[in-house]
Amino acid sequence: MGAPFTMTLANIYMYEWEQSLIQHQQIRNELYGWYIDDIFMTSNEPVENIKALLDRENAKDPNIRITYTIHDSVEFLDVLIENIQGQLKTLVFRKPAAEPYIVPIRIQLCSDVETFDQERLNIEIALLLNGYPLNFIKRHLKQCFKNHNVMSIYQDLHAKTYKKLHLQLLDESLTYHTGSNPPEEQQQKQYAQTNQQCQTTTSKKQPDIIIHYQYESGPVKTFNSEFRKIWKKHFCYPTSSLNNVRLILDTRINKTIEDLRVNKKPPRNLLRNLDCNST
Repeated sequence: MGAPFTMTLANIYMYEWEQSLIQHQQIRNELYGWYIDDIFMTSNEPVENIKALLDRENAKDPNIRITYTIHDSVEFLDVLIENIQGQLKTLVFRKPAAEPYIVPIRIQLCSDVETFDQERLNIEIALLLNGYPLNFIKRHLKQCFKNHNVMSIYQDLHAKTYKKLHLQLLDESLTYHTGSNPPEEQQQKQYAQTNQQCQTTTSKKQPDIIIHYQYESGPVKTFNSEFRKIWKKHFCYPTSSLNNVRLILDTRINKTIEDLRVNKKPPRNLLRNLDCNST
């Protein structure tokens, strides 16, 4: 991926590009997911309208080209999503070309107890084929269900209990980074309080974010101004905690051959020979 900051720059670039798609999905109360170079969307519109939308987005930026698949079942990351009579069903997906490996039992990825039980059996068989004792496997599986107090799933495949656990773990994974999800007014108050606390507890020295990038002629010449526009538009809203952060964009010039020669340290044996000759 090049420089360590490349992925962050790509995320910022894509964040600007995808706003029209996000608004389109929000207006229609549809799903939208994006991770690196994969996008997942749901839609109840005719296929012709979906293709027209994606073709329009594809022509919006010459630096971004998308290829799409429209079907009632699609793979997104490690999840297979199926549309069964208007109901979305999810299960674990493994790419055929990927190396075989064992992953933890992902209850979040299996939308019903039957799918989850099949995934559990697949993992048990894989562990047995790799030489793990059957007692060892069953003991750890039971311990997993005991920890969540849902032994009825392990013993009887209780659908209601599984559904409750499935939703609980989904909520935990969604709120792990975002915290609780209060109403909008309360959320704005929390942002304002957090911002005020940050301003009162931080030191007098203004915090800095320093970004280094290689200076080149061409489109990169406008990187500084374009980046500051995106930063101000999306990260410096009234209640943002980044308002007191100073953004510094610093350029680095590619080294010349003369610079490399000057900074290169001579070999140790050459320095020793020089010392011997001088004495």
